[in-house]
Amino acid sequence: MLISVIIPTYNPNIPRLNSCIQGIINQSIINWECIIVNNNSTKPFESEIIKHTQIKIVKQPEQGLTFARLKGIEEAKHNIIIMVDDDNILDSHYLENCLKIFETHPKLGAIGGKSLPLFEKQPPAYLKEFYGLLALRNMGDEIKIESFENKYPKYAPIGAGMAFRKTAIEKYIHKTTAGQFVISDRKGNSLSSSGDNDMVLEILKAGWQIGYFPQLSLQHIIPESRMTVNYLSHLNFGIQKSWIQFLRSHNLSPWKTISPLSVPFRKFKAWFSYKVWQNDINYIKWKGACGMFEGLER
Repeated sequence: MLISVIIPTYNPNIPRLNSCIQGIINQSIINWECIIVNNNSTKPFESEIIKHTQIKIVKQPEQGLTFARLKGIEEAKHNIIIMVDDDNILDSHYLENCLKIFETHPKLGAIGGKSLPLFEKQPPAYLKEFYGLLALRNMGDEIKIESFENKYPKYAPIGAGMAFRKTAIEKYIHKTTAGQFVISDRKGNSLSSSGDNDMVLEILKAGWQIGYFPQLSLQHIIPESRMTVNYLSHLNFGIQKSWIQFLRSHNLSPWKTISPLSVPFRKFKAWFSYKVWQNDINYIKWKGACGMFEGLER
């Protein structure tokens, strides 16, 4: 089995992207290709990154992380594909472990594992409460495999480090090319999300299983700029809004839609119920609730 690695990037931080690339080069196996997708960056970066014969750069002018990933999938030559963010450093056995897992479990369509923080600066005390927003997770050392049960699975892989069979996402590819609702995910400076959730659910609906495997581990570089209250509050707003839109697109939302006219009043009321004035944590959570209200607008 051969493996394709996709790294979408938009105006990348060069040292972080080079750390990501070096993590691919350092893998314990050599049967891989790496596709870096330039998602309409506003400045050239190709001359500044590490070169390797198994790495190529392609362009995707349509803005959005989802479209960049789709371009990478289109370019991929191999059936096993791994999506890596440009600030991820894979464990040196990541690709090898992925291949072994797929060989052992023929019903698995997509898998993921641990995403551990690599902080560039000492994080503030409140940050740990929002690890999930930053695509950081450690769900223990037990393997978990799940099938579709008309809800989003607890142990579903996240976009950072998610590996899947190309054959398992045919339904998702058809959806994106058939003019149906497509979640663009991160788009320029927008902090929306759920493109990876959409992919996972389509894989499950197609009859495949998904799994969490603790031997799959990566480091996610977290710069100081992503630890601020301002960034986290905007991130929480974007994630919660797009999460509701994603659930609604699959008829899985447990909440009723609401009138747009009620949204300002709900936000005002939530300001008091979250006691926003008390601390930064409450403010970040309140911004998430505001995103949910906007996502529920009918």
